[in-house]
Parts: sequence; structure tokens; C-alpha cells
Amino acid sequence: MEVQLLSHTKAPQLVIYAAAKQCYSKKDAYSIFQSAEKESSETISVFIKELMQRGHLSTVEHVSFTFSITGVSRVCTHQLVRHRVASFSQQSQRYVDMDNFEYVTPPLVERDGQLKEKFTKAIAQIKEIYQQMKMSATAKKNMDKEAVNQDLRFLLPQAVTTKIVVTMNCRELLHFFEERLCARAQWEIRELGEKMRALCTEVLPEVFSGAGAKCETRGYCPEGHRGCGKYPAK
Repeated sequence: MEVQLLSHTKAPQLVIYAAAKQCYSKKDAYSIFQSAEKESSETISVFIKELMQRGHLSTVEHVSFTFSITGVSRVCTHQLVRHRVASFSQQSQRYVDMDNFEYVTPPLVERDGQLKEKFTKAIAQIKEIYQQMKMSATAKKNMDKEAVNQDLRFLLPQAVTTKIVVTMNCRELLHFFEERLCARAQWEIRELGEKMRALCTEVLPEVFSGAGAKCETRGYCPEGHRGCGKYPAK
């Protein structure tokens, strides 16, 4: 898995500062933004931290982060795209040849020699059948590559790796981290969440230094009896 930050809102601290200050000022956000450049970074940082403590989170929605994510499985991205306040652009299995697809081996299988052998064999069989069916289908008249790919992808396992670009604003990222850094979250998307949080915290520590699983941000476990036991249920 590789997660890289493609871009983020320019001067994110100033954007948040200006948006929040405008709520209580006769001045417009642009004027506040311009004058904020003269403020010390410490003053603005403290102000944003106070915003976070008060839960004034609409202001952080004006800042977004865009990530390039590769080497994750379709299992992972199926969970990722459930976060609807976000934008996604995923590698197509229709337009991209999947003849020699790469795949993710889950830890349970990786740790067990017999399971890994069976898993690897099953993947190899799927790959072979995929290639054979593709050769047979494309040999027929009026069958272009895209038409073949779009139907044969039904054969591909969820372990197949994919590439995806994701954009989220800060508020949705905080929610994403609450849900996906939970100990009960699936291991792959939890790893993804850790990498994304690290990148966000490096850029905007005022917002993300306290980001984490629901229990960590609330001090109790909202999962009730399903919790991991680290925090008491409410």
C-alpha cells in the first residue's frame, strides 16, 4: 500500500481562520485572510485549536486534501467509497488490462503456510482462466477489448489491487478517522487511515493531532458490547 498527498488547500490555517473570524465580524473573509498574513503563526494555531475544542467544525470544511492511493484491494475501496462526502476516481477494470493483475494477501492467509498455498493457487487459476477466456473472446468477430474486459471483470477476485484518487474535506476526514481507526475496522482500511492521518497531521496539526477512533475522541466506546474493551461503553 502506498498513500501520497497530491494536494491540499493552499494556506489551510489562514482559510480556516478567515472563515471562522468572518462569522463574528463585519469584515469579509477575503479582507480577514489578507490581514491574517500579518498575524503570527502561533496566534492562528491557537485560534484553530480553540475552534476544534468548541466543535466549530463547519469552518474546517473549507479545507480539503487529495490523496493518491495504490496497492490496496477492491475490498478496501468498497469500504472507502461508502464515505459519501468525498470525491473518488478509481482505476477502471474495463479500460485497463487485468491479464497479470496483482493482489493483496490478507494477514490470516499470510501467516498460515497451507492457507497461503491454497490462496496463491486459487489466484493463479483465476488468472489463467481470465487470460484464456479473454483470448477466446477477443478472437471472435466484433468483440473489442473494452467489451471483453467489462464482462470478464466479473471473474476477478476482490483481492485484486487497484488505484484510486480520493478528496475529502477536513470534517469528513475527521469522521473517516473516527470510523476507520477503530480497532473493529477491517485491517486494510485501518492501515490506510493511519497513513492518511499522518499526512494530514503533518500539514494541519491544529486539526488532526487529536484525530482518532471514536473512543479516543469521545472517551467512551459507542460500540457497546461489541467494543474492544479499551474504553468503557457509554
